[in-house]
Amino acid sequence: MVILTDYEQRMLDGEFGEFKQIALQKIVDYANALGAEELCEVKKATLYLGAHPYLETAGSDDYDVIFSKMYLCSDKTVPLGEMADCCFCQTCVAPCDQYQWESLYLSKEFFDRNRKYLELTRDAGVSITGSCTPYLVGWIPLKGEHFVTTESSNVVMCNSVFGACGNSDGIEAAAWSAVCGRTPKWGFHVPENRYGTIVFNIECAAETAVDWDIIGYTVGRKLPPHGVPVLQGNYPHPDIIRLKQCFAAMATTSGAEMCHIVGFTPEAPDLKTALGGKEPKAVITITEEDYRESLDMLCDRGESPINIVALGCPHYTLEEIRAAALYIKGKTFDPSVDFAIWTDYATREMASQNGYLKIVEAAGGQILSSACPLVIGHKYFKHAVGFVADGAKQAHYIRSELPKGTPVYYGDMFKCIDAAVRGSWKEVK
Repeated sequence: MVILTDYEQRMLDGEFGEFKQIALQKIVDYANALGAEELCEVKKATLYLGAHPYLETAGSDDYDVIFSKMYLCSDKTVPLGEMADCCFCQTCVAPCDQYQWESLYLSKEFFDRNRKYLELTRDAGVSITGSCTPYLVGWIPLKGEHFVTTESSNVVMCNSVFGACGNSDGIEAAAWSAVCGRTPKWGFHVPENRYGTIVFNIECAAETAVDWDIIGYTVGRKLPPHGVPVLQGNYPHPDIIRLKQCFAAMATTSGAEMCHIVGFTPEAPDLKTALGGKEPKAVITITEEDYRESLDMLCDRGESPINIVALGCPHYTLEEIRAAALYIKGKTFDPSVDFAIWTDYATREMASQNGYLKIVEAAGGQILSSACPLVIGHKYFKHAVGFVADGAKQAHYIRSELPKGTPVYYGDMFKCIDAAVRGSWKEVK
């Protein structure tokens, strides 16, 4: 049975209102189910808000009803209150761009509803950012701080690189924590659970962002359930771009929530420390053959017309947008191709200020914010004849969503841009 502090008990007794009382009761129930003996204070939260299609199952346009039923998991409708004072909250991805809808094959009514939901939660204390990479726009939980998030790759990034503490709790549990400022002390909130258990010797290519995307995808494929991977090998230290690709792909093919990189991440100065002084449960080598096998899973063979190109899964950094824009400059995309770079809207504004947006638009493409094809759903890609992506996560998940038989191609940003110019994918020998 979880033991509460005096403040927590007062909240549970309803002293701070029914909104927080219900949220804390859910957290207490969650903690008891997990066997957690206490709660910890949450400093940062990202929340999956906006007019996501699954919310329609609430059967109401009243956002108090929607939030109560779908986020608080309560049959009783409680007016939307305020998020916890101790917790800085911001939005994860939404099902629509912040500025436009027609080019996404969405309606103005849906766009307005999405804005309405976001603005209501903004007034409750959730800043609108529309980002699956919140650490790129200032949302950075520091070492030892506790966080909740609805983005699986963000869990791995924050635990591994920042030394913050969090689990993949899910949409509803993240909302409860944001409201009451507490989460069960279990999993990666507990220091002794953070040690690595499975060592991966990386012997494949590990230079480019695509290499690290494939490494993450492959490690995830081979990681045993509940394993905590430890990566080691003779490769240069990865930068933030390579890490975000690696962790997004790893969280796609596994339940990984933390990854140690020996000599690089803060809790892995050496292999012994990363393992907590224990022997690994397994040692796995990632070879070039494993790399090629993963690549074959992500990129269909052959050549064919394509009409959707999506760059930015996870969302692009300004550095990536710059590199893409400079490569695009002077080119023109095939008019049949929907070409989009996906990012958060703060980075999109920086891209505009630097002239990168103008370059992309001059070629016939867009820089879009707050979403991605997967999050928007089938309305955006139901007309696809060939889909191209530079993110393993996007390429992996989109396959089951596209019209039957639609090929999916995967490669670096330059191959994807070339495909958008041609209007077709061609294998490079």
